[in-house]
Amino acid sequence: MNLAVVVQRYGADINGGAELHARYIAERLARHASVEVITTCARDYVTWRNERPVGVEPVNGIPVRRFPVARERDPDDFGRRSHRVFEQTHSIADELHWLESEGPASSELVNYVAASADRFDFILLFSYRYYHAWHLARRVAAKAVLVPTAERDPAVAVSIFGPVFRGVRGLMYNSPEERAMIQGAARNTSVPGVVVGIGSDVPERTDPARFRRKFRMERPFAIYIGRIDENKGCGELFSHFRRYAATFPRGLDLVLIGSAIMDVPKHPRIHHLGFLDDDDKFDALAASDLLVMPSYYESLSMVALEAWALGRPVLANGACDVLKGQCIRSNAGLYYERYEEFAQALYALESNGPLNARLGRNGREYFARHYAWPVIERKYLDMFAALKRGAPAAMEPLPGWMARRRRDVPPANEVLASIPSGAAILPPEGGSHEIERAGGALAARADAWLPPSGGRAKPA
Repeated sequence: MNLAVVVQRYGADINGGAELHARYIAERLARHASVEVITTCARDYVTWRNERPVGVEPVNGIPVRRFPVARERDPDDFGRRSHRVFEQTHSIADELHWLESEGPASSELVNYVAASADRFDFILLFSYRYYHAWHLARRVAAKAVLVPTAERDPAVAVSIFGPVFRGVRGLMYNSPEERAMIQGAARNTSVPGVVVGIGSDVPERTDPARFRRKFRMERPFAIYIGRIDENKGCGELFSHFRRYAATFPRGLDLVLIGSAIMDVPKHPRIHHLGFLDDDDKFDALAASDLLVMPSYYESLSMVALEAWALGRPVLANGACDVLKGQCIRSNAGLYYERYEEFAQALYALESNGPLNARLGRNGREYFARHYAWPVIERKYLDMFAALKRGAPAAMEPLPGWMARRRRDVPPANEVLASIPSGAAILPPEGGSHEIERAGGALAARADAWLPPSGGRAKPA
């Protein structure tokens, strides 16, 4: 079997997001098929500047073919076009201009894949919202298997994506929430799709003591791993944590791992270690009391899965349907929706708290059952086998020149608001979803765990 993996950026030095997801899948599927990765020369996801050489190079034994991006992203232009498409009644032409402005626009990449399609049994397209995925989904629909990596943001409700979700050969969803959201937006339940997610190369052994010695970490800590960014909820995390630290002087510290694109508060109990290699990252996770995930928007949290694989509980932002759903389904984490719940959960999840060991065990079992690599690989291989037996759907044509310029498309934010939200509870494979609505008390909710009068979380 011959497979192409097409993604906006690719490299061994990219340690998160859809790009790492794509690399993991490419490397695992290479055990079962011939895999070629096709990507751009961009290294930075903000500018899409061409920083890597054009041509083919091996990355961890897989050939990676790079094409130049036609132009760097203009943030002002993209911001104006996003406002028009997300907030105003607009045209399909406006959406196509928005897609081009978002980038990374590489017609050379698209033309190469389209011309080479006969060489591949299937073409995996990562990240639905980008230029390459939209154009290739339409041009090679009969072989396109889309890995959407969709978050609950207005882009999923942009009208040009509906025909793509309905017209590709198959979809590999990251979570039940992502599937429910896309099916709510696109009415594409007839398209073959499976919730698969992603595994991780979690080491069998870690050395938390080595991490503590190397980085001089003597106090217990919660850990955040990822891009330090307002869009990842880090501003609210810092606000909550500084309030917590002032109230609980004997409580946990906060360790941050990842590149910062916002200011990190100068605080004696906040420790920013920057980007770490995998050895240090996994040792840090093993040394932590818990992982904090403050993001509002995720299609799947790989680092949460890694924490569970190592037996560490997770504290997640309850405003994110996916994270909330993962905590509920795994019974391995708590979620918070306000500061008081955040503080109470830190107490409950401390290593000597009432839930740490129990939720940690649940996390290990959840990861092994759903996200161990043999499980992930089998879902991909089973999907390919099923698609070979079936017939492709027809891709809907774009409207004509005049119709594309008619300003009658509703704002994407307005459409998004009409799509059901909430954590998908115990979704049956291939079936409908039961959505947990806000307002009900759940076992995973942090406010069920109030600090007692004594202990490390006792207020000053």
